[in-house]
Amino acid sequence: MFKLEARPQLSRFWSYASPILALLITVLIGMALFAALGKDPVKGLAVFFWEPVRNGYALGELMVKATPLLIIALGLAVCFRSNVWNIGAEGQFVFGAIAAGGVALLAEQGTGPWIVPAILVAGILGGMAWAGIVALLRDRFNANEILVSLMLVYVATLLLGYMVYGPWKDPLGYNFPQTKTFEAVTQIPRLMKGSRVNIGLFIALAGAAALWVYLFRTRAGFAQQVGGLAPAAARYAGFSARRAVWIALLVSGGAAGLAGALEVAGPLGQLTPYVPAGYGFAAIIVAFVGRLHPVGMVFSAILMSMFYIGGELAQSRLGLPKSLTGVFQGLLLFTLLACDTLIAYRVRRSPALDPTRGSPGTASLQASTPLTAPVVRPTEAT
Repeated sequence: MFKLEARPQLSRFWSYASPILALLITVLIGMALFAALGKDPVKGLAVFFWEPVRNGYALGELMVKATPLLIIALGLAVCFRSNVWNIGAEGQFVFGAIAAGGVALLAEQGTGPWIVPAILVAGILGGMAWAGIVALLRDRFNANEILVSLMLVYVATLLLGYMVYGPWKDPLGYNFPQTKTFEAVTQIPRLMKGSRVNIGLFIALAGAAALWVYLFRTRAGFAQQVGGLAPAAARYAGFSARRAVWIALLVSGGAAGLAGALEVAGPLGQLTPYVPAGYGFAAIIVAFVGRLHPVGMVFSAILMSMFYIGGELAQSRLGLPKSLTGVFQGLLLFTLLACDTLIAYRVRRSPALDPTRGSPGTASLQASTPLTAPVVRPTEAT
């Protein structure tokens, strides 16, 4: 028999070791899943953990997937550390992509390279505007930001569908729901020939460094976290809890919009109904697996991009459904939540009970009771 016993203080060891243990458990469950599906578990794990890093091109594709995940997760970390639960980063990603795509469609053959910064700024402003709706409803009407941000994901997706099926549909696209391919001048500059990795990778890494400085080395970052976690204490210290909500949502929305702009003006090169790739939802897992710390989120973004590429390869090489990506993402999240129990609790072995002696409570009761009960005579009772 085992039981959970509360620790006198939180375990620093398990705060770092818990994600590693969660990953190991996820791998073991994944192996069992591959075996249940009639596939070689070793080949299945190789598809997820070896193929994405086996050569330079594969590493480049890994970085292409990790870049939007990291950028969105950095913005979400500001929200979650401020106790603001923005679950709709996917919608802000999509709306940022729409805004960036609208600017990219204005480009012509003679347009200068200034269009690239304009596209990125449009994506940031689009994501901030979409998150600003959530901030306004939370601030003015105390609406639940979880529900509002989540519902706005579907609104943004429907708006994208309307644009690519309607006003922005390519007249020369053989009736496919897509915009025309953006002009070459709108392409986000790539880092090397033969690879799709672009300057978005440097933007993501610079954002991680900036977030570390903001959260842990500035008064504004401290005020941001206090304003969200303890509004009463923030007011007492002169910090604004309302300001913390607005900053958290605008920063996370701008980051998601920037990721959307980098995606449509980078690897995609046009707007299609397939812009929503689930990056906004996967970035929530990236943020928590990375412990809401910029350095940790760099590594968790790489891990999550492995799941994306592994899921695609498992579909083409092993004949497995692409939804296997979501299975691994969900397994990692739930095993992490389970392993996080070890931070505040330790597992103890309960002492075995002797059936001849009964339970400890019974034994103590027997010890406190005289062996011979006093005899009460009828006359004494009356």
